[in-house]
Amino acid sequence: MNNRAPTKSNIYVCHAFGCTLKTTFVPTKRDLSRLRSILRAGRRSPKAERKAIGNAVVWFEKRVGPIVGSSNDKGGLDMENAGVPGQMDCIDESSNTTSLLVFAQSHGFLKYHKVQSPVARGFFLDGRYPHATAVVLEEKSGTRYAIDSWVYDNGKFPKIKRLKDWMAETPSRN
Repeated sequence: MNNRAPTKSNIYVCHAFGCTLKTTFVPTKRDLSRLRSILRAGRRSPKAERKAIGNAVVWFEKRVGPIVGSSNDKGGLDMENAGVPGQMDCIDESSNTTSLLVFAQSHGFLKYHKVQSPVARGFFLDGRYPHATAVVLEEKSGTRYAIDSWVYDNGKFPKIKRLKDWMAETPSRN
């Protein structure tokens, strides 16, 4: 996964599958204000904050798409684009979502959740294609949630569900 953690001023965006390429994104004051506003909409409850997290992922993917060339990135398994700059696999997507959320957390934009390390499921032998996702922990309940943007095209609302339910899925290659 992405071995370059975000800082208070940079987010490293992985692309080209397996974090082969990393592009530095330096959010502007306007970007910071927009991200804060998006996440502030989730201040009412943990559920509202997860929806706001999803909206932040949508905003971020659309914002960095023109910079890294991922505006037309297709969701799900797309092996013909492996190694192509701007195209993303689940390693890139989970790293990017995690980086965005760590960045937001470092600025105090998350109230109910803490960012966790990405996790993976499946390893062929169990009949499931390997797949990784970003994870947040709802602090009060102790429930972990998958924030999975890989399954949908760039800029679409990610799949957000309890991690234990996400882990139990047996998708047919996506």
